[in-house]
Amino acid sequence: MVSTEIPLDESQSFKKLSSSIVLPYTFTPLEKYDLEFYIGPNHYPTLSNQKIGLQKIISLGFFGWVSKYMIIPIFNWLASFINNFGLVILMLTLIIKLLLFPLVYKSYVSSAKMRILKPEIDAIKEKHGTDMTRMQQENMKLYKRAGVSPMGGCLPMVLQLPILLAMFNFFPASIELRQKAFLWATDLSTFDSILNLPFKIPFYGSHVSLFTLLMTISTLIYTRMNNQLTGVSGQMKWISYLMPVLFLGFFNNYASGLTYYYFLANMITFGQNVLIRRFFVDEDKLHKQIEENKKKPVVIKKSGLQARLEEMAKKNNARPIKKK
Repeated sequence: MVSTEIPLDESQSFKKLSSSIVLPYTFTPLEKYDLEFYIGPNHYPTLSNQKIGLQKIISLGFFGWVSKYMIIPIFNWLASFINNFGLVILMLTLIIKLLLFPLVYKSYVSSAKMRILKPEIDAIKEKHGTDMTRMQQENMKLYKRAGVSPMGGCLPMVLQLPILLAMFNFFPASIELRQKAFLWATDLSTFDSILNLPFKIPFYGSHVSLFTLLMTISTLIYTRMNNQLTGVSGQMKWISYLMPVLFLGFFNNYASGLTYYYFLANMITFGQNVLIRRFFVDEDKLHKQIEENKKKPVVIKKSGLQARLEEMAKKNNARPIKKK
């Protein structure tokens, strides 16, 4: 076994590294081993170019394929002609949000439809509040008559989730951000402390990360706007405000490049919603469309299984009864 250790002055280092290599020994007079060592940065394209799978040592998470085939190529392409990595992250965010714009549009339209139906949904709740089954049945009838899908606003958000999670793993693993400064952040690969506290707050830490704080504030504002748009109330409303506050402590020690990206994503989403509301969606026209849909007869499609069961029932009823 060959063991190596890198001695470092603890006052000038972040981590102390050590490694061990185990080699097979066959108890012969002469042992010969062919070894190759790679000593270099954990840079995904560089490791991938070695053609021996070294890039697998970089953890890209469950949605690593999103980083591998979309985020990393776009990031490296932008970095090839933009020297400032803060601007690279800004351009990366703009490109991703532009690609996701159709999903944001569908989510906004669905939320606007649900807001229009909210008075009728509240009336159904007040009438059948004690009978959950009846209330759900009446709501589904209302959705069918209006031509609205209650899941229409959720599905676009779910489809964006892989990118959010891929970014969560990409920024801390990106060696390109090491010791790269932007604005007040001296290193985008670690937290951007603007104030060191003389004490440690449980689940938060002993410093204040400004990008994390901005991300949390923007998320709270976005949550408030979204609650107003969808008409969320009661317990769900307070839970939606609780999550951003929990994220404030969770992300306080994460890479500032990541929280900077989330902050930018929130701000761009604000802009997209304003553009959609002013130039793409006429809510008065949408309200008229829903009212027209209510006047149309609702055609309930039968499933294949239901149709076969009904056909079998008809045949059994039509079959003559034999007398004994």
